[in-house]
Amino acid sequence: MGDDAYEIQTNPNWRQLFSNVAVFVPPRDLEQMGAIVQALEEAAALPAYQRRVLSWAPQSAQFNPGPVGAFMGYDFHLSKEGPRLIEINTNAGGAFLNAMLAQAQLQCCNDFTRAAGANDFDAAVTAQFESEWRAQRGSGRPERIAIVDDQPSGQYLYPEFRLAQQSLRRNGIDALILSPADLRYDSGTLYGSGKRIDLVYNRLVDFGLEDPEHTALRCAWLDGRVVITPNPHAHALFADKRNLAVLSDHETLSAWGLSPEKAELLHSGIPRTVKVTADNADALWQQRREWFFKPVAGHGSKGVYRGSKLTKNTFNRILESDYIAQAYIPPSERLVLVDGEREMLKVDVRLYTYRGDFLMAAARLYRGQATNFRTLGGGFAPVLLMVD
Repeated sequence: MGDDAYEIQTNPNWRQLFSNVAVFVPPRDLEQMGAIVQALEEAAALPAYQRRVLSWAPQSAQFNPGPVGAFMGYDFHLSKEGPRLIEINTNAGGAFLNAMLAQAQLQCCNDFTRAAGANDFDAAVTAQFESEWRAQRGSGRPERIAIVDDQPSGQYLYPEFRLAQQSLRRNGIDALILSPADLRYDSGTLYGSGKRIDLVYNRLVDFGLEDPEHTALRCAWLDGRVVITPNPHAHALFADKRNLAVLSDHETLSAWGLSPEKAELLHSGIPRTVKVTADNADALWQQRREWFFKPVAGHGSKGVYRGSKLTKNTFNRILESDYIAQAYIPPSERLVLVDGEREMLKVDVRLYTYRGDFLMAAARLYRGQATNFRTLGGGFAPVLLMVD
């Protein structure tokens, strides 16, 4: 990955992008995480489930031309009782950066460890986007892909946009990094910087494409004139945080046709989740230490609160907004050396998948109540499996 990899490693602005340690995970935990993902994908395919979650989704999410979403991300805490799914992301960041990190770690693996995924990553990336294209277009492959985010060069994960661009170009697909302001929809064609765009790799956090600045993209999407992945429909099926309350409901999923085994797997593998309402406000406040509060439309850990840290004023603001409460599952920890001092940092593990199939696992180390890239010694870390 050449010059970009060197710049990422040496640029002080990205000092907290990567940790200098690996996270070791038992293979059985990775298998359990994969099983939870497969069960969740089966649940999301149930007609009754789709009717339920689309009932609170924006109008743009009702349109489904076929693509299922590239780079799905499933975030887990590794509890003593096993992995617990805490969040689902349809525009999960970090895949390209973690692939670069994992490839660098391969030479360090020995008879007792092996990297969790990232093998033939470039080929998997290309195959993923080609599959998304064929799901809507039927055959062929896109000639040009736009990697789209608001002010992409100012995004903290901008380096991975460049890695994605290089990967696609190495595999014969032109790739541009664009902001929505660079897009124009004219006569049934989406253009970016004057060039026809066939597919958009969507990194926007406007999940329903409802912002006026995203009108060109929204119109091209609803007219079926561009392939977008991930798209509003995929986000509505998987990543709306309200869905976790449904996905952890054993009785409802079983009644809808999910097998008892898969329903129980999701019930035990997803912490109990409820919508915050006036009806349950008193109980949630009294039991706040047992809960973690997240905004329904939140992203990047913004607006999240550990219940034990809540003040009454903050809780009242939560009641005035759209929030879920999720049973608090403490993350596992990893000992790191920071400025010569030993320190325990918290660990999340993210599975990157496509159509439920495993692509790669990566970890994030952090201090505080949610993941961030401001912790010395923290950041992305490779996941190494401990082999018997």
